[in-house]
Amino acid sequence: MNIYLLQIANGIGIGMLYFLLAVGLSIVFGLLRFVNFSHGAFFLLGAYLCFQLGEMGVNFWWSLLVAPVVVGLFAFLVERFVLRHIYALPHHFHILFTVGLALVLQEAVISYWGPLGNNISPPDLLQGVVMAGGFVYPKYRLFVIAFTAVMALLLWWILEGTRLGSIVRAGSESTEMVSLLGLNIDRIFSLVFALGAFTAGLAGALAAPIRGVEPFMGVEALGIAFVVVVIGGLGSFSGALVGGILVGIVQSVMSTVWSEGAHLMIYVAMAAVMLLRPNGLLGRAS
Repeated sequence: MNIYLLQIANGIGIGMLYFLLAVGLSIVFGLLRFVNFSHGAFFLLGAYLCFQLGEMGVNFWWSLLVAPVVVGLFAFLVERFVLRHIYALPHHFHILFTVGLALVLQEAVISYWGPLGNNISPPDLLQGVVMAGGFVYPKYRLFVIAFTAVMALLLWWILEGTRLGSIVRAGSESTEMVSLLGLNIDRIFSLVFALGAFTAGLAGALAAPIRGVEPFMGVEALGIAFVVVVIGGLGSFSGALVGGILVGIVQSVMSTVWSEGAHLMIYVAMAAVMLLRPNGLLGRAS
C-alpha cells in the first residue's frame, strides 16, 4: 500500500509543478485571449538557466531566484516589442509566430548547451530522504510541494487581493472596459505575460533537479500545460491548480499500474473531462 501512497505524494509534487507551468498560460489566455505556443520554451529556459548558473558556481537558491526573473524579463521584452503588434491579427498568425519563437529558442539551447541532457543535483540541505514510520520520501520533492504551495497562495493573493489582480480579472471580462477607465492596458498585458513566463521559468528551475535538463523538455511541457488548462478550464486560476494536481496524480499512479500508458492516461483524462464538462472542471461557459 505504501507504494501507492508514495506515488500519490509524487503526483501531488509533480502536479504542483504542472500548476506553476500551466497557470501562466491560463492567465494570459484569460486576459489577452492569446494562446501562447512558446510557453513551454519559457519552462525550458528556466531549467537551463538554473543549470548554467549552477555550472558557474552560483548557489542553488540564487539560481532559483535569478533564472525565472531573467525568463520573465525576456518575455516582457518579447511581448512589448513583438507580440503586441500581432494581437489584432488572425489566430493562425499567433500560432505561427509563437511556434516559431519556441523552435528558435529550442535551437538556441541546442547550439549553446548541446543536444544531450544534463543533470542538476539538489542543494546539500535537501539531499536525502525524510522517514516517517514506513513512509520514505525525498527531501527535495517535499520542498517542491511546500514551496509551490506557498507560490500558489502568493499568486492567489496577487490575483484576488491586489489592484493588479482586480484589473486582470476585470480585463478578462472586457479589456475595453479597463481601457475606458484610463488604465494603460498595454502595460498590464506586458506585466501579465511576464508573470506567466516567470511562473513557467520557475517551474523549469524547480523541475531541473528532479528530471534533469534536455533540449526537448519544452515541447513536453507545452503539451502538459495545455492538458492541465483544458481539464481545469481556460482562464481559471483554481482550475489550473486542480487540473495540475489531478494530472500529476494520474500520471504518477499509472506509472505503477501501467507504466507504458502513464503518459497516455493524462490525455484520456482530458478527453473524459471534455466530454463531461466541455469548459473544464472550473471553467466558465463562453
